[in-house]
Amino acid sequence: MTAPVGKAPATTERELDQKKIEDKFNASDYSCEIILEKTTEDKAQDKQFPTDAFIVKYVVDGENYIDLTRSEKMINIFDMYYDRYGKDALQKIDYGYGNIRPNLWGVRAIPPKRKKRKN
Repeated sequence: MTAPVGKAPATTERELDQKKIEDKFNASDYSCEIILEKTTEDKAQDKQFPTDAFIVKYVVDGENYIDLTRSEKMINIFDMYYDRYGKDALQKIDYGYGNIRPNLWGVRAIPPKRKKRKN
């Protein structure tokens, strides 16, 4: 069998380079988890996030971005953004506004068992 022949979508070198960077980048290698990526200040300041979340402000190609990232240590976040975006990209790392304990964040409540009916 042969595959259909057609034109591939046009992509620039920059898009290919960025795609390669995103493919090899893994936040768990740095013991981090990106909760919100390229978000707004209001969404990042929500109190429904864990207390170990940090607000990260950085600049890429002249545009300002905000991420909400969780990690045990601030140095892990610094290392991740330094390796991902380069030397002058990282602007500021602030503490988040979350109120949920980290071990309880993302855990769903167990539904109660149904009681047996007596006949």
